[in-house]
Amino acid sequence: MAYELPELQYAFDALEPYIDAKTMEIHYSKHHQTYITNLNKALESYPELFEKSLEELLINLDQIPESIRVAVRNGGGGHYNHSLFWEIIGPKSDSAPSSNMNTLIADSFGNFDNFKSEFNEKATKQFGSGWGWLCQDKSGKLVALSTPNQDTPLSSGLNPIMGIDVWEHAYYLNYQNKRPDYINAFWEIINWKAVESKLK
Repeated sequence: MAYELPELQYAFDALEPYIDAKTMEIHYSKHHQTYITNLNKALESYPELFEKSLEELLINLDQIPESIRVAVRNGGGGHYNHSLFWEIIGPKSDSAPSSNMNTLIADSFGNFDNFKSEFNEKATKQFGSGWGWLCQDKSGKLVALSTPNQDTPLSSGLNPIMGIDVWEHAYYLNYQNKRPDYINAFWEIINWKAVESKLK
């Protein structure tokens, strides 16, 4: 089965004023779709790979035929990263991390403010295009990091539970070159239940 664009669970304008409707529409229907189109095109040469999950492809990139490995890394990573992004954001609510999540954050970063500061720094200082992440390592500890382009922490053995797209197409219409302002706005639209559902 060829990969398809996942259904968005809210309207394009549901995240305003934090993310504007036009950015959401272009980002979701154009950029994300392009990653899926490119991934499907790459896999057509090796149709047996369609039987693997997206996670399997990205965790085992070294097993992907060399002729399509970069396309799978970019297209597959773009598809995975964006699918997670749409899931862990949503219309502004008063939801907050649960006591379990706060305990994990405190155990890993000292306290929530330290976590937020480190996450913001990783996302802000990612040079060029990329992502800021909150991931769970194999010991269960939470770590903040960034990745370039459409690389995904899955390929490094980590479990991504929250990510922010810091490619300029994710924020430029509203924030221009003010990436830190966009990152600060991101905290207003995090769906903490979705984030916590990804813990292992």
